[in-house]
Amino acid sequence: MNLFSQEKRYFNFPNAKLIYLENFYDSFKADHYFNLLKNDVNWQQDDITIFGKTYKQPRLTALYANNNTPYTYSNITMQPTMFSPELLKIKQDVETEVQQIFTSVLLNYYRDGNDSNGWHADNEKELGLNPVIASLSFGETRPFHFKHRHIKNEKHKIHLTHGSLLLMQGEMQHYWLHQIAKTKKDIGERINLTFRSIL
Repeated sequence: MNLFSQEKRYFNFPNAKLIYLENFYDSFKADHYFNLLKNDVNWQQDDITIFGKTYKQPRLTALYANNNTPYTYSNITMQPTMFSPELLKIKQDVETEVQQIFTSVLLNYYRDGNDSNGWHADNEKELGLNPVIASLSFGETRPFHFKHRHIKNEKHKIHLTHGSLLLMQGEMQHYWLHQIAKTKKDIGERINLTFRSIL
């Protein structure tokens, strides 16, 4: 069985380019990494303030990097941990596929359907002008919704499956918002790794 699948889907939208590899890792390798990350990552749950009220973020997160550069989003500043050997291997696999070097990875652990990530863009200054984001998924399939900020009929979704890789590039983070929505369905756990370069 091949580790990597060469089947790619290309999406060209206004101000955005996406590439989706549904079977970047085969199921055996994806199972291995899911269990390893669930048990070995130092997960944390930060507070987030919305309209003056403070809540627990509806998912667990972790930041790893090859440097000591923090990452700030939604008024949360995360301090990175150095890449583990396993995360470094995953990073190298992704970099080889997408021909892009990443300094950091933000991990999200969705424990069930109540965990989510609201509408947002990865457009922080420290990510650069047109950041390339590589999103790797393990575990439960969740729909990735994205919509254009100005073109109302440009709304789409991609089902991110176990072992899949989604590459976001071009001007997407400036013109589009994306989310992983809550669901009342009885679904399992999902771990998502978003590789990025923090300047």
